[in-house]
Amino acid sequence: MKAIGFKTSLSITEKESFIEFETQKPIPGAGDLLVKISAVSVNPVDYKIRQNSAKDTILDTPKIIGWDAVGIVEAVGEKVRLFEVGDPVFYAGDITKQGSNAEYQIIDERIVGKKPTSLSIEEAAAIPLTGLTAWEILFDRIRIDPEKDKGKSILIIGGAGGVGSIAIQLAKKVAGLTVIATASRPETMDWCKQQGADFVVNHKDLISSVREAGFEYVDFILDFVDTNSYWDAMVELIKPQGHIASITGSSDPVALNKLKNKSASFSWELMYTRSMFETDDIQEQHNILNKIADLLDDGTLKTTLKETFIGLTADNFKKAHELLESGKTIGKIAIKL
Repeated sequence: MKAIGFKTSLSITEKESFIEFETQKPIPGAGDLLVKISAVSVNPVDYKIRQNSAKDTILDTPKIIGWDAVGIVEAVGEKVRLFEVGDPVFYAGDITKQGSNAEYQIIDERIVGKKPTSLSIEEAAAIPLTGLTAWEILFDRIRIDPEKDKGKSILIIGGAGGVGSIAIQLAKKVAGLTVIATASRPETMDWCKQQGADFVVNHKDLISSVREAGFEYVDFILDFVDTNSYWDAMVELIKPQGHIASITGSSDPVALNKLKNKSASFSWELMYTRSMFETDDIQEQHNILNKIADLLDDGTLKTTLKETFIGLTADNFKKAHELLESGKTIGKIAIKL
């Protein structure tokens, strides 16, 4: 099969930052699906792994990355029970295994969902990783209850990005929250409003802009940009007994002691935790993806796709990564095979 990968970590402007190559078509294990891939999308995790996983070394076998895919089940392992050959599926994959930037991929059926029937393959490819991340951070980490918490306020830092775009929709349309999203350019502000944000504030002066929008404190805060850069602002803005959650990681220790007087909570979210550790509830990702597919099909949610490239080529992945690395992308970028 054809695949796109790299043998060493290079700047995206370098000729061999991505290479096209042929490799053996994989064989599914007992609980795996073999998926013929139709479309993929790219995420910041892709370029971070490309930049760091093969530094100062040359791999014997090219590394295939990519953790969003839509495709058709071509074969199933002997213990597979959730899917059959011919089923259209979508998923975000497992960071410990080969990625989706190839013609075929094997994937554990427990982290795969049915493709939304109303969406094109590229529209569907934009959803899994960001949809799972946003769902988990809202409903598994903060444990928002749509009945109990309806009308409460949530501040989403980085509203126009891939995760922010779907998180706005889930927070507003599923959880029933009052959504305050951050953006700083006219086009990103408009995008946040299109996703359903009630208020759009400027993250360059976060505290003042939130207060000017009429909020002394907010019940919940989601950080999709940079924990350290916004930590003091988040500490100031979180309501006593509120909850902050982040996906961004931190190169420096997070000063959790600053939350003590407010008895506020803090959580990390990593969408790959369930697959990395094969947690007892790993199949919850299958369930979440199916719920998201239903919400897309009934019109509650909409795709966050913004741009599509055509063709499984190294050049297309270079262009997509270059856009991601600029930090100026809105929504998601897909590549249709």
